[in-house]
Order: sequence, then structure tokens, then C-alpha cells
Amino acid sequence: MVTQKKNTAGRRPRQPRFGIATLALVALAAGAALIGCGTQKGAPGEAGSTAKEGQAAAEQASAALVVEGKRVFRFDTFGDEQFWTDTLHMNEVVEKSLDPTTALKLGLKVDAEVLPPGILEKVDLKSPATTVALLKMNAIVGIQATVDAENHITRLGVTCALCHSTVDNSVMAGIGLRKDGWPNRDLNVGAIIALSPALPAEKKAVYKSWGPGKYDPRFNLDGKNTPLVIPPAYGLAQVKNETYTAEGPISYWNAYVAITQMGGHGNFSDARLGIDIKQAPPDLVTPKLPALRAYQHSLSAPPPPAASFNAAAAERGRALFGQACSTCHVGATGTDNNTGKLHPAADTGVDAAYAARTANKAYRTTPLRALWQHPPYFHDGSAATLADVVAHYNRVRTLKLTAEQQRDLVEYLKSL
Repeated sequence: MVTQKKNTAGRRPRQPRFGIATLALVALAAGAALIGCGTQKGAPGEAGSTAKEGQAAAEQASAALVVEGKRVFRFDTFGDEQFWTDTLHMNEVVEKSLDPTTALKLGLKVDAEVLPPGILEKVDLKSPATTVALLKMNAIVGIQATVDAENHITRLGVTCALCHSTVDNSVMAGIGLRKDGWPNRDLNVGAIIALSPALPAEKKAVYKSWGPGKYDPRFNLDGKNTPLVIPPAYGLAQVKNETYTAEGPISYWNAYVAITQMGGHGNFSDARLGIDIKQAPPDLVTPKLPALRAYQHSLSAPPPPAASFNAAAAERGRALFGQACSTCHVGATGTDNNTGKLHPAADTGVDAAYAARTANKAYRTTPLRALWQHPPYFHDGSAATLADVVAHYNRVRTLKLTAEQQRDLVEYLKSL
């Protein structure tokens, strides 16, 4: 059980111990505007006109919420600079030793849309000063920094986009246009955290053990280590619970990550986990959750690339899926968790260690969305390919699929 964290009046708010945004990332809530109507009777057709005006106003308000959510997702740190700057001293690490070549190897991404034309041919990609310059122009995805006139980083923080955005590599590997909601499976979160001079050697060893695309969102709370793969943050509009273990709806996980992992300034409590974080006003997280969710819900799962699967085999695989998989992967969302269903690890043959650390002690059925885009699979990344997924369930669930049927089922999964 995690030790409770409480702040009493007059005390400096306690920051959560070493963690970061993930994967999780982060997830967000569509708002609806309520348009009031007067009771005075109007001329014929006026009621219809008023209704249309009300609908238009509601749509405009909803669109504005999505725009604000996009800004929050990409650029809002929730005040976590205190953690990343004052506690971890990552501003010093970046300024002194993180050159762009190293940053790209660690999986950090650069937004080409804000780069001046031809800039990459003019700068030294082996110099940390170039990284500072990129931060100054707000070009590194998921990192916000304040740089003074002498080009020193005075404040540094992270955003949701660090783990839940990538780029299209249209300029070079790691540099291109943003792709929000796509999990950054290149990002070596643990290796980045381990650069902090404030960490003891034993914690650095744990962080370094995670590898690219993985993050443990509870290590800083319970001291255990079972990292998860960073999940997609798209295709969640009809999904009730965002997390692998379904503790709560999307905004629950956004708040959990923003406050307990990123180090954002706000309040989060979950008696099931023994977490009770109360910080002095203002709460920089809670008021932003509706806009965050609105943007998250606006992100559709990307369709499979043309000619990336065998259509005839996929059609055969569809029939096999209906027979073997649809009892859990139900409906348009591909998850029975929308009806409240959870599965003990023994049902699926996956490792139970992470579930044991959570409130529900079980796993939800993961929604099936753009499977072609985000290997590896399962919460712990234990299946490297979709073929591995099918072979796993063929064994664990005794499906008795032939080798050809397994290939057909893989083609169907690639088509989703």
C-alpha cells in the first residue's frame, strides 16, 4: 500500500517523488454548452431559428474546448517545473550535456513546423547549445523551457505530448510534423530521468532498466518495478477507461499522471491506493481536464496504410475473430470493459505483477485500435508482433487454430 501524502496548512506542498508523464498519458473530456431559451412566444419559425442558433453556439463552444485542449496537451506543464528544475535539476543536465544527436537517440522528437528553413544545415547537432536554441523556439515535443538572455535554461518542465506524441520523420528520423496521440515508442523515459544528478544509483538502475517506449507509473509511489508500454492516446472517444487496469475514466488518469508522475501542481486522491495529495491553491490541473479530454476524444485512430495487409486473408480472419475473440473484444470499441468487465491475469496468460499493484487487481480488455501502428503488445510489451499475440492466445485459450488460420487472423488485426 502506498504511503499517504498530505499537505497541511502553512506547509510547503510536497512534490511527488521521481516520476514522469506517460503514457499515459493523458486523456481528456468533451464539453457541451447549455443554451438557454426564453419563455416568450415568438413568431412562426422563430423557435426553429433559435434552436439552430443554439446548436451552432454549442458546436462553437465544443470546438473552442478542443482547441484549448490541444494547447494544454502540447504545451501545458501544470506547474511541474518545480519538480523537473528544482528537484531533478534537469535544466542543468540539458544545458550542459544534452546535444540534439543524443536527444534524438533518447527518443525525443523535434517539431519541424517551427524550425526556420535550412536551420539544420547551419547548426551543430553535437552541441548542447543547439538543444537550448531548439527549446527557445519551442521545437522539442513535450518539453517547455524558459531560456534567459544569456541562453541559460532557468525553468524546465514536461507536457502530455512528451510520451503521447511523435513526429512523421519527414525531415529526418525524429524530426517532422507532430502526430498527437501516437505513443512515442522510441522515447527512453527511464534513461532521461536517470540523467538527473539528484537520483541515487539504485534508482538510476531501475530507470535505466525500462528501455524505449516503457514507463512505470507507480514506481515512485510503491518502489516496485513492472514497466508498461506507453499506450496510444487516440481512438478513445467511446472508451470508458483509459488505463490497462481500468481504475477510472480518462480524466482520472490524466489527473493521476499530471500530479503524481509529472509533478504538476494540483490535488489528487484515491483511497484505494492510499494516495491523498493536497497542494496549496491554485490547482493547475483540475480546471484543464475537460479541455484535455475534449482534445483526446477528437483524435481518431489512424487507418492502416494502403496495401499493408492482405484483404482476402483479412476477410477470412474477420470470421475467425468473430468465433474466437469477440466475447472479450466486443463491439466497435473492441473491449468488454465498457460494460465493467475485468479479467484476472490467469484468464489471458499475461504477467500478473502489475495488476497486483493496482486498485482493481485485474486487466481490462485492451481496445483494438490501429494495431498496425504500435507494437509491442500487451501491457508489458511481451508480444513483439501481432503474430506473437495470436500465437499466445491460441495456446492460452486453446483455440486450436491452424498456422494458416493464425496468419489470416493477423491480417485482420492489421486491418483495424
